[in-house]
Amino acid sequence: MALPLSISMLRKKRDAIRDTIAAYERRLQQAQADLAHINAALRLFEASGEPEDFPPYVDLNRAFRRGETTQFCLTALQQGPMDTRQLTLLLMNSKGSETGDRVLCQTIALRVVQTLHDGRHRQPSDRRRDGGGRGVAK
Repeated sequence: MALPLSISMLRKKRDAIRDTIAAYERRLQQAQADLAHINAALRLFEASGEPEDFPPYVDLNRAFRRGETTQFCLTALQQGPMDTRQLTLLLMNSKGSETGDRVLCQTIALRVVQTLHDGRHRQPSDRRRDGGGRGVAK
């Protein structure tokens, strides 16, 4: 049995409105991104040149030597079980970082989680080195 004309027309109108809303949402996201870029450019041009005008950014690849986070976590975990927050605070204190900086704390915590996750998948006894320098499973 065929649907009444009014139902099919209402469904078409519903679909058209849904598509229009989706298009407006995409345009709104683009406009928000454009506004953020304009605001960032304005902050650069309005800056007085004082260090307080620029937010500090830390390149963690330069803050920690290769393997330093892994070695620190392994050494700290030998003292007993610790959660990620405790490891992060210990690591930050050992590097002399400001533990009150939430962004830095979260960034280092993610580094610690990544280190622990990578270490779990990389067991030294399960791998050997072949002539090409790649780890090969036994």
